[in-house]
Amino acid sequence: MSIPSGIKTTLLTLTWFPVLYSFSSHVFSPYQISGFSMTPTFNPGTETTTKDIVLVRKYNLKKPESLKRGDVILFRSPSDPEKVLTKRVVGLQGDTVKPKHPPYPKDETRVPRNHLWVEGDNSFHSVDSNNFGSISQGLVVGKVVTVIWPLSRFGTDVSKGGRDARKGYGDIPVKSIGDI
Repeated sequence: MSIPSGIKTTLLTLTWFPVLYSFSSHVFSPYQISGFSMTPTFNPGTETTTKDIVLVRKYNLKKPESLKRGDVILFRSPSDPEKVLTKRVVGLQGDTVKPKHPPYPKDETRVPRNHLWVEGDNSFHSVDSNNFGSISQGLVVGKVVTVIWPLSRFGTDVSKGGRDARKGYGDIPVKSIGDI
């Protein structure tokens, strides 16, 4: 007795679901960016209601040397782990950072071991490390690789923006541990 080709095709297709699930859970996955905290890097302009969809790399992110200043990351909110936030890495472990605005209680702070200082590109609409302090690198969900939607912005370089855009790379108020 032979199996009909329709059932054979269905069974073969079903065997690929675990592979696709594992790939999107642990390797690369698309994410939709909503909100204005990363404008103009994501969701620029108000003339359209489309939200950017980005490709996120999910592997090899827990090591301290896996991320650098300027990377855009997705991470679980320290105050509400159900929320995933998108921000730019401004400070790495050992860096001394000058927070941008008054909610943070100190004029200068040192980023602890295995932590990151993150900020939104649009500081007026961003809840970030200036509000809740450094985040553990264990909260990182992924690193944004590129914009994949809308097609007019496909392949946009997301490494430019944040403090780098406002002041130029040499003027970032961050000191590396080697500079102290």
